[in-house]
Formats: sequence, C-alpha cells, structure tokens
Amino acid sequence: MTEKPEVLQGTLDLMVLKTLHALGSQHGFGIARRIEQISEQSLKLNEGTVYTSLLRLQQRGWICSEWGVSENNRRARFYSITKRGQKQLAIETENWETISGIIGRVLRLAGQK
Repeated sequence: MTEKPEVLQGTLDLMVLKTLHALGSQHGFGIARRIEQISEQSLKLNEGTVYTSLLRLQQRGWICSEWGVSENNRRARFYSITKRGQKQLAIETENWETISGIIGRVLRLAGQK
C-alpha cells in the first residue's frame, strides 16, 4: 500500500480557489471532499489544513464567507470566490503552468548528456 502524496505548499490555495470558481459557494468539508474526488482519492486532505487555507484566502480578500445551512441541515460557513480572487486565480494558474512546464523540462534532462 502506497502513501498518498502530500499537497505541495501553495497548491492547496490554488485548488480551493479553482473549486470555488467552478462550483460556486461551498462549505469547507464540501471543498475538501470535492478536491479528493477530483484527485480520484489520490489526495487526502486534513480538515484543519483546508480551514487554514480558507482563513488565509479570506484574509487576502480572495474569498468571502457567510453562514448558511448544509445539506444535512447543519449550520455551516459557506465560502465564495471574490472578484479579487478570480483575478488571483488567473495569475496563480498561469504561474503554476509556467512552473510545472519548467519542472517537466528539467525532469526530461535526466537522460540527456
């Protein structure tokens, strides 16, 4: 049995922003489960880590929150991406694509002389 990979530092915020952008308002538990589902259960997210990310994103003004009622009739805080968050998502997506392209090129160098 192999261990599930850790989420790279900085990538959780990007995944949370993208999830909110794609799905609209969600509570923290729903965000975590959706990211795990999209990863085909390759990632296992700690609830505390997700809520730390949500707090950080809210402090930066990239998401906002309001209280509501969840599917199971419990009070929950629902998070939504803001206009600033949408702009940041575009920047972070471009940065991620650039960095992942660079890493891919470096990894392909292994067999070259």
